[in-house]
Amino acid sequence: MFVKATKSRRTNKTYISYLVRESFRTAQGPRSRTVCNISALPPEVRELITLALSGKSLVALEELELSDALDYGGLAVLRDGWQRFGLERLFADIAQGRQRGLLQAMIFGRILFPSAKLALAEHARGTLLAAACGLEQQSETFDPDDLYETMDVLNGRWVSIEKQLYAEAFPQAVSLVFYDLSSVYFEGSGPEGLGAFGHSRDHREDRPQVLLAVATDTEGVPIHLEVLRGNRADTTTLRALLNTLKRRFGIQKAVFVFDNGMSSALNLETMRKEDLHFVTRLSSTSLRELVAQLPRDMQPQLWDRTNLLELTVEGKRYVIAGGEHRQQRDLARRRARLEKAERELKRLAAVRRKKPNPQKLASQAGRALQRLKAHKYFQYWIDEQGKLLYHKNHELIQAEQSLDGLYLLHTSLEPAQCSKEQVLGNYKNLQTVEEAFCQLKSYLELRPVFHWRPDRVRNHVRLCFIAYWLCARLSIEWRAKGEKGEVPRLLRQLQSIRVGYLKIAGKDSNRLLTQIPPQLNLLLGRLGLLTLFAQPPAWASNV
Repeated sequence: MFVKATKSRRTNKTYISYLVRESFRTAQGPRSRTVCNISALPPEVRELITLALSGKSLVALEELELSDALDYGGLAVLRDGWQRFGLERLFADIAQGRQRGLLQAMIFGRILFPSAKLALAEHARGTLLAAACGLEQQSETFDPDDLYETMDVLNGRWVSIEKQLYAEAFPQAVSLVFYDLSSVYFEGSGPEGLGAFGHSRDHREDRPQVLLAVATDTEGVPIHLEVLRGNRADTTTLRALLNTLKRRFGIQKAVFVFDNGMSSALNLETMRKEDLHFVTRLSSTSLRELVAQLPRDMQPQLWDRTNLLELTVEGKRYVIAGGEHRQQRDLARRRARLEKAERELKRLAAVRRKKPNPQKLASQAGRALQRLKAHKYFQYWIDEQGKLLYHKNHELIQAEQSLDGLYLLHTSLEPAQCSKEQVLGNYKNLQTVEEAFCQLKSYLELRPVFHWRPDRVRNHVRLCFIAYWLCARLSIEWRAKGEKGEVPRLLRQLQSIRVGYLKIAGKDSNRLLTQIPPQLNLLLGRLGLLTLFAQPPAWASNV
């Protein structure tokens, strides 16, 4: 059997028919007959039939491939979300189209392959990043100087951008706001006037840093982000945030949830005066002081740590929460600190010194205990012979042990407004902000050297904020479909989906196809993205 093309003319027009013919022998000699007419089939299908009838098993695998295929799966999802959430309006007032595209490319790059801007061109190679952002796929070089200059156009525009993001995400006013702080350090000197040495949550006290203050809603969608000097005290950041949320977004009535770093007496009193409610955790010292005021029959030794205890002292409402797991954790942590500190004190006491210096030896012991976070557990002194002596503060250790596993929550809400279970739930939801910070900081892991200028540090963080906002919105949609994985990780898996032109037996066809790895079909179905990849979008046609 074979495919035969025959020409015929009718009314001055030439027609080509493609017929499947069969050859056979008879007593009168070789004959042939038509089996079927395949003229109406697409050219690609006719070509496959021709190859199959010529003895090949359809198309040889080595001859069937996508010509110049490029990665684009994660980009297709991000571009779809970018359009659905109306984010193209963020940069609508920027005159140059290429600058708008470069800003979008830097945001997508933060999510799919976070790296220094110097490496964006390398990571974009082999992908449709340029086309997805409305740039020339063939000629865009992502020059680093252009990227940094493009970042500068955010100066003076950020307030408007943040308002648009808030309006898109929260058509109704938010009623619950979570607030937390984190730090990001610099390799090098850092930006003058902004980078500073301070308490490092990254345990890098040897590096200058900046503070990131973020407010989110209950779903983890960011509302506001502020870049602060690295040496700011946590308690000094809250009042400025409240003023910004009121002035910029019109948030007048909301419940604010924050950790004990921001719960100074001055901050809480300010919130009461402004009629703003809060839920916060107080320090362990405050917990001990509160317990000391309780009658003997309400001491911690009698408490069931699996139950919540609600107290009202001097007109203020408190909730004491805890758990057996937390109790074991506190016990193990203190035991480890005591063991390390005692070994260090024994080492210092055993050192023989020709001329003992009591002041220097006491200073060494104090610094060692501070470093090991065990200074409060020991009393130490230098005797007349210049020998270091010490003993444990058993009274403090026993008092602390009685409160293991417990922490103190304080709220301005009345029981009718918020039950003790809801108070605890609101505080636990603060972990959503901390997890979101992990995402935000992962975008900042590589710190480009050109971020020495304070405005470029802020603009770099602002691009990360938009990337974080976009991932948070996608996360809400995907969680509703039962997917609990991190959005950036899933997007990087989807990025292995490729698009290109079909190539058969050395011939390029005009048919644009998507190549989906088999293991991603289940993920696409779970996320409801199969229709998005049913056929390549128009912007991918310039592969």
